[in-house]
Amino acid sequence: MTKLNLTADEVLSTTRAVRKRLNFDRPVEDTLLRECLEIALQAPSGSNSQGWQFMLVTDREKISAIAEYYRQAFATYEASEAQPMKQHLDDPGMATTQARVLNSAQFLAANLHRAPAVLIPCMQGRPDTPGLPAGIIAGMYGSIIPATWSFMLAARERGLGTCWTTLHLNYEQEVAQLLSIPEGYTQVALIPIAYTQGTQFSPAPRKSLEDCLHLNSWQTSSAE
Repeated sequence: MTKLNLTADEVLSTTRAVRKRLNFDRPVEDTLLRECLEIALQAPSGSNSQGWQFMLVTDREKISAIAEYYRQAFATYEASEAQPMKQHLDDPGMATTQARVLNSAQFLAANLHRAPAVLIPCMQGRPDTPGLPAGIIAGMYGSIIPATWSFMLAARERGLGTCWTTLHLNYEQEVAQLLSIPEGYTQVALIPIAYTQGTQFSPAPRKSLEDCLHLNSWQTSSAE
């Protein structure tokens, strides 16, 4: 399988949330998806529990049904004044980038049904179980998220684009029924997968490290 031969730093700094540059017309080989998932299984797992499960969906009718739930959830999300993508719009340094992100999110919502494949990572257990300690919940997510990110990094190296989305979770039970996901498992995300249009991606605009690093005390910034 052809790889881009990126360095580790290049993969880590250029694995973008790809939406508009997903090539919906090019099929993705099952063998390639399985290869990326084999790499995902090498991710660290809390207490070596390996409680992850990966629901890979390539059936066109099921993807279309999931996409309809996603569109409904996105419409509600977009209408909310509190939605995160409306943050920074009053910041001249961030407004252009944030408006572009919102536009690409709208594009994905309108075209998700065209994705050749979607991945729904699931974890064993329910974090909404009453009385479950915060440490246990963190450990549950601390296994499935690294594994899924490893999948996305492996996909990037192989010319595939991905995007971490969670809006379908508004309809988690409906999607679980559609895909026969058993009770006791939690869906964590919905990852559309497709070859990218072009393979060159650059590091994204980000706030400086000084804005988010604290040394030894929250009140002490790294610049002090």
